[in-house]
Amino acid sequence: MKDPDKLIWDQMRSPKSVNGVGSNHITKGFFSKLTLWLILSVSVTYVVYTFKLVSHPQNCEYPSDSHILLPSSFQTQEKMTLPKPKPIPESEHASDPGPTNISHLLFGIGGSASLWEGRKNYIKIWFKKPEMRGIVWLDGDVSKADDDEEDSLPDVRISEDTSKFRYTNKQGHRSAIRISRIVSETLRLGLKDVRWFVLGDDDTVFVTENLVRVLNKYDHREYYYIGSNSESHLQNIYFSYAMAYGGGGFAISYPLAVALEKMQDRCIQRYPVLYGSDDRMQACMAELGVPLTKELGFHQYDVYGNLFGLLAAHPVTPFVSLHHLDVVEPIFPNVTQVQALQRLTIPMKLDSAGLMQQSVCYNKAMKWTISVSWGFAVQIIRGVLSPREMEMPTRTFLNWYRRADYTAYAFNTRPVARNPCQKPFVYYLSKARFDKNRNQTVSEYLRHRMQHPLCRWRMTEPSTIDKVIVYKEPDPQLWTRSPRRNCCRVLKSRTNGTMLINVGVCRGGEVIEV
Repeated sequence: MKDPDKLIWDQMRSPKSVNGVGSNHITKGFFSKLTLWLILSVSVTYVVYTFKLVSHPQNCEYPSDSHILLPSSFQTQEKMTLPKPKPIPESEHASDPGPTNISHLLFGIGGSASLWEGRKNYIKIWFKKPEMRGIVWLDGDVSKADDDEEDSLPDVRISEDTSKFRYTNKQGHRSAIRISRIVSETLRLGLKDVRWFVLGDDDTVFVTENLVRVLNKYDHREYYYIGSNSESHLQNIYFSYAMAYGGGGFAISYPLAVALEKMQDRCIQRYPVLYGSDDRMQACMAELGVPLTKELGFHQYDVYGNLFGLLAAHPVTPFVSLHHLDVVEPIFPNVTQVQALQRLTIPMKLDSAGLMQQSVCYNKAMKWTISVSWGFAVQIIRGVLSPREMEMPTRTFLNWYRRADYTAYAFNTRPVARNPCQKPFVYYLSKARFDKNRNQTVSEYLRHRMQHPLCRWRMTEPSTIDKVIVYKEPDPQLWTRSPRRNCCRVLKSRTNGTMLINVGVCRGGEVIEV
């Protein structure tokens, strides 16, 4: 006997049904009912689900039974708020440390025992105990300073042995490794209340009050590497425009010095091919990610010859340092370099902020151009030269490679006047004092006696002027304002052969024009 289910299935497959009805009619009826049932089921399900979405919009994307878990702050619209910042503990609030003064600086001077007897005379000019702190790092023993020198020189120490470090530069000297480690060795002395480490050579002279002014612009609690480039474009290409040149001096903030000390020895080992100490320092700064902050008052003076053109047209920035004093001529004529620098300390004490700052004015009656580099020199030139020309240094010097090539400088220069009538008459600082009655400095400049070429212009020659007297009120806040050149004014003089000039802050609406 056949199975009933099997029998029904056979009947559906059979060409003829039991009742003689064709199989196509039975099949169509069965599938029509099945299709209708499916459509009704899907429709009911869609209606129910749509009603559920409309009733609960917040769950339209993530149903309650979903396996995706969200943070509680995103479960409902009402709870979506930004996280609150964590409060800073009271102990971490940095109080105002106050302005930096000279006692917060620690000088590290790189020197050589073989040159010490001569170079120490440069250091005596600017370093003063006990308000200043510093260490001279030498490569060997030197004779002990006498009692007078003890009060005018930093302490002297011998650098650590650096023979373990590789040095492969064939043109340089491995003392560069020793000098580059001055910051780390000075830091390890553990001196207290140090904000800045200032590096320089033993033939570098600092104007310390201006140095403090510059450093007060920056937060010593942050990472700062402050200095300037070489005057030589080629030097900057060979080494780096991102490097502070060590002879001109540079400053490193205390926390940066701490970070440097931790890695410097490893860093030095990675750069045996570098030439000097300052490019090794910059390589380590690059690894620390700290760029050079440029201050144009640090002067490497990679030049030969006479600095007059550079000093007489100093940029509008504090005069901080000068270097290579054994290479260039004395900054004042007919004296030694040490004597010249000692003369410079007179205006330095009277008004350090204004030292070497250039002012340009005109004597309209005589049709003369006058340039005052306060505390250094005055120039009188026949004819009218624009301030734009006067603020460019004249090329009284050769570049570091002893070529008269004006393209080799990293700044604009102008040639020495070719017209014999426009060769400047130069007056160098002779003496300076402070006049209490006037509340002004009175600086005197005497004409430098030298033969001038014949001039056929029909105008009064500046040779009739033997002396220039400049009145200037001290301005210690000069660099707390926006940078601007001082203005100078020619005053009436009752004395033949003497020109009187007033230098000071430009008045409202005052312009340097003829």
